[in-house]
Amino acid sequence: MSERSLRGTQLGSRSLESEVGVEPAPRQHVEYVCEDGYTFTVPFSIDAEVPATWDSGAHGIGVRSGEQEPDEEPEKAARTHWDMLLERRSFEELQVLLDERLAIRRGEATPEI
Repeated sequence: MSERSLRGTQLGSRSLESEVGVEPAPRQHVEYVCEDGYTFTVPFSIDAEVPATWDSGAHGIGVRSGEQEPDEEPEKAARTHWDMLLERRSFEELQVLLDERLAIRRGEATPEI
């Protein structure tokens, strides 16, 4: 039985490709500073749009070195069901529908099918 066992080359743990002649993409290193003074760098591609803030993980949010604290972007107000309803119908149309449904509920009218 041992003569028939397969002997592998551990394909999962070793790559047969070499890194000879492979050049990594050009990068820029951007420095960020946290409120507590902790400084760290993050590598970005030359073509990447660099954010003004970056989370360091352990020390909180860092601001890009040499820049001011970014202005808070105004939060977009959440659209409610009422807002979406008013986009489809006017207030007068909604009042007519409400009156019709209340009349049906009270038994003063029969529902239209």
